[in-house]
Amino acid sequence: MAVSISSPRDGADIQPAVSGNAVRVWLWFCAALVFAMIVVGGATRLTDSGLSITEWQPLLGAIPPLNDADWHTAFEKYKGIPQYSVMNAGMSLEDFKAIYWWEWAHRFLGRFIGLAFGLPFLFFWMSGRVRGGFALKCLGVFALGGLQGFIGWYMVKSGLVDRVDVSQYRLTLHLITAFAILSLLVWLALGAAPGGERIRFLNVTPAQRLTAIALFVLIFVQSALGALVAGLNAGLTYNTWPLMDGKIVPDGLFMQHPWYINFFENITTVQFDHRMVAYAVVTLGLIHFVTLVRSADDERIVRSGALLAVCLVAQMALGVWTLVSVVPLSLGLAHQGGAAIVIAVATLHLHRIASASKA
Repeated sequence: MAVSISSPRDGADIQPAVSGNAVRVWLWFCAALVFAMIVVGGATRLTDSGLSITEWQPLLGAIPPLNDADWHTAFEKYKGIPQYSVMNAGMSLEDFKAIYWWEWAHRFLGRFIGLAFGLPFLFFWMSGRVRGGFALKCLGVFALGGLQGFIGWYMVKSGLVDRVDVSQYRLTLHLITAFAILSLLVWLALGAAPGGERIRFLNVTPAQRLTAIALFVLIFVQSALGALVAGLNAGLTYNTWPLMDGKIVPDGLFMQHPWYINFFENITTVQFDHRMVAYAVVTLGLIHFVTLVRSADDERIVRSGALLAVCLVAQMALGVWTLVSVVPLSLGLAHQGGAAIVIAVATLHLHRIASASKA
């Protein structure tokens, strides 16, 4: 995904794929909006607000209830789903408004991101500031954002009939897609830097490149496991660390049949996996940083490797704090936001490693 920008000394008339700093600022702004969207989505989940709007209206849904009659209509629709009768029977209209506004804000921010990305992209493309393969990549991100809106509704639908919450599978898909969009935006913003990023890292080894890729993949895997933990409310159990129910390896990891369903639906197994992969990711990140310090001849690679290692350790510590505190709203939001930061930093580091490999 690196952007190829011609150099004046090449003597060629090839136009650069990106012109001007405005494109880079726009992409970073959109990445910041997606980060905010991820945090607001976490608040929607932690406050059990995600099912408060029972319809999907891509255009008219941007308008919230405007009068008392509209509010009562929306409330009556909510009363028709299992979450109300099982969890919130007898709640007041004011309590309903509190959860409604979280979900409305989440959906409205999604619409705003679509406009904030789509309209500037159209302008940059028509004015020739983005072109060629870079323009196609931007268009692909825009399409993925549209798909994410549909995935969000697909997730909400799972909680409207037979459940009091959404499917953990669909929640995982929704969150991982959000992280993918964030990562793609960061990658594109880095590639839009004037002249590209020239890395002098000549001693990078195949093992180091593979480790950076493995870290990137494992961080996404860990994020998916975190989404499963959230979807199953597994963080509300085994609220001790480092032991689970007094053991490193708790009982009941494979109590469900068939055996493979435990990895997705067994609360004990899902939380255990999330812990173990966290240890693996942090260990690999620290080892990777040490190898870079020993062989680097470009300090930017070392800095991004150090930043990634620090973020991984901090995120694991925050996860432990969140767990033993039984997931209060503030820590839950911080942990989800921390995951987004880790993914952004991992993208930065991988981009530099990829640039170094072509130097």
